[in-house]
Amino acid sequence: MQSSDIQTLPPGENQRRLAVLIDADNAQPSVIEGLLAEIAKFGVAGVKRIYGDWTSTKHTQWKVTLLDHSITPIQQFAYTNGKNATDSSMIIDAMDLMYSQRLDGFCLVSSDSDFTRLAQRLREAGLLVYGFGEQKTPKPFVVACDKFIYTEVLRKAAPSAPEASALTQPASVSVQAATFLAPLATGETNSTHAPGAKPPKVQKSPVSLLSQAIEQGADESGWAFLGAVGNYLTKIQPDFDQRLYGCQKLSELIRKYPEVFETSDRGAPGSPSKVVYARLIAPKDSAKRGG
Repeated sequence: MQSSDIQTLPPGENQRRLAVLIDADNAQPSVIEGLLAEIAKFGVAGVKRIYGDWTSTKHTQWKVTLLDHSITPIQQFAYTNGKNATDSSMIIDAMDLMYSQRLDGFCLVSSDSDFTRLAQRLREAGLLVYGFGEQKTPKPFVVACDKFIYTEVLRKAAPSAPEASALTQPASVSVQAATFLAPLATGETNSTHAPGAKPPKVQKSPVSLLSQAIEQGADESGWAFLGAVGNYLTKIQPDFDQRLYGCQKLSELIRKYPEVFETSDRGAPGSPSKVVYARLIAPKDSAKRGG
């Protein structure tokens, strides 16, 4: 389980029914496969709509993608030159869906802060709100969601070096396109990204935030269940995502700092399923390890 995610329902049980609303003016078609795969972790996309002026040539790439993923385009002409009316149309539809459909939550795909109040209103109605947008998304919209996921981590990975060579591309270009590294001291990320796409920006060290979450979830012995740690991280920082640091699981990120954290895999004897616990290493324990 990727414990930084809001708790998903167990396999075989009825999943949450979600409405996916996409702002075509503030989202990229290159993320759609990763986006829908991510949404599938939280529930079933019962409604999939995308809003934009489909008479405009700037949405040409989206038009091909819509058919492949059964997304319904909603036409909205711009009332004034230089401004679009997409936001209003999407907000009105969201409110209609909130009252007329049996939904458990919404996935709002946009980097536009204009949807901040919509996210707040949906949560006030008891619905879950998952936000998806680029790292330029204003903070008010990010924190208005239950969980916010940056689309930079959802883009397709670039071809590996051998594949790039087969396409007669220079090795230096393929390596640069396939890997993004940042110093561990400032928060490491080495996730791949699509050629020409902006890589995730360098993150601050997560040690302080992880320490806070582990302390909050720790029992009397100092150990904290990693699932509870992940849920706490999401509550205090909705855009926390271990993938921004080059890790697929929260446990991988914590294990990057063995001088600060200790982990323990636990489970019933003979059982293949394990659960992970973590705790802060006391200064004296750290000194012993160093010695």
